[in-house]
Amino acid sequence: MTRARQYAVRLVSDWGHPALADDVALIVSELATNAVRYGSVPGRLFRVQLTLTKTRLRITVSDPRGERMPRPRRPSPRDKHGRGLLIVRALAARWGVRERTVGKEIWAELDLTASPTEP
Repeated sequence: MTRARQYAVRLVSDWGHPALADDVALIVSELATNAVRYGSVPGRLFRVQLTLTKTRLRITVSDPRGERMPRPRRPSPRDKHGRGLLIVRALAARWGVRERTVGKEIWAELDLTASPTEP
C-alpha cells in the first residue's frame, strides 16, 4: 500500500498537479487498504490505476473479490475502523463501484480546477 501511495503521488506531481498529491495519497491509501482487508484472495493482488484527462483525475483500485461490495458505514466515535469510504466520499467529486468479470473496482474522481503547473 505504501508503494502504491508513493507511486501515485509521484505520478500526479509529474503530471503537473502537485496540489492534488495529498488527496490522491489519502484516497489511494484508503482504497488499497480496503482491497487488502476485504478483497484479497491468496495469490491475487489488487491493482491501482490513475487516469488523467483534461478535466479530472480518476483513481481506480480493483481486487479479485466481487462478492464483497463496499458501502460507507456509520462508525461510532469508539470504532477503530470504518471511515475509509467516508474519507473518499469527502475528498472526491465522484466515486463508485463497478463489478468486473472477476472482482470489482472502486473508483474516485478529483476535478481539475486549474491547469497543470510546469515541471
